[in-house]
Amino acid sequence: MWKTHLRPALVLLTAFTLLTGVAYPLVMTGVVSGLLPETASGSLVERDGRIVGSRLIAQGFQGPGYFRPRPSHAGKGYDGASSGASNLGATSRQRYEVLTARLAFWRSEVPGQPVPLELLTGSGSGLDPHLSPAAARYQVPRVARARGLAPAQVEALVDAHVRGRLLGFWGEPTVNVLELNLALDTPQAATGRRG
Repeated sequence: MWKTHLRPALVLLTAFTLLTGVAYPLVMTGVVSGLLPETASGSLVERDGRIVGSRLIAQGFQGPGYFRPRPSHAGKGYDGASSGASNLGATSRQRYEVLTARLAFWRSEVPGQPVPLELLTGSGSGLDPHLSPAAARYQVPRVARARGLAPAQVEALVDAHVRGRLLGFWGEPTVNVLELNLALDTPQAATGRRG
C-alpha cells in the first residue's frame, strides 16, 4: 500500500525539483543574459583593465574630492552581503544621535546650505548607488574646492550624469555616484583646474 502512495510522491518530488530547481533557473539565466547581459553580470564597471565597482551597489567614497552616496546601514560599510535597513524607529535615541552626527558633518562640509534629507538617511537596502540631482549639486562646492576646480565645471559634470525618468515618466531623475566620481578622475575633468 505504501508503494502505491510513496512512488508517485517521489516521482513528483524529483520531477518538480528538476523543473523548478534546475531547468527554470537555467532558462531564466539564459534569457536574462541574452536580453540584458550587462545587468545579468552585475553591471560591473571596469577602469584600466580592472573592475572598480558596480553601477548597482553604492561604494563608500572618502576624501573631500569625491561625491558621497547616501549613508549605508550595512554592518561593514557598503558591503552587498549585509544590506538592509537600520530598523531604528522614529523615536529611537540611537537614530536621533546618528542623524544629528550626520547633520553636523554635512553642515561642516558645506556650510550655509540646507542639507538634503537623503544625505542623512539611508535607503531601504542601505546600498543605493544613486543620489538625486539636488543632493549631488549640494556637494559641488566641497568637491570643487578639494580638487581646485571651478564650481561651474563640477556642476556641469553633475548635470551630464543626470539620468531622467525611466520611459520619461517613471521614477525620479538620478545621478550614479560611482560613474560621477570616475568621471571626476579623468584627465578631461582635471583640465579646468583653477591656478
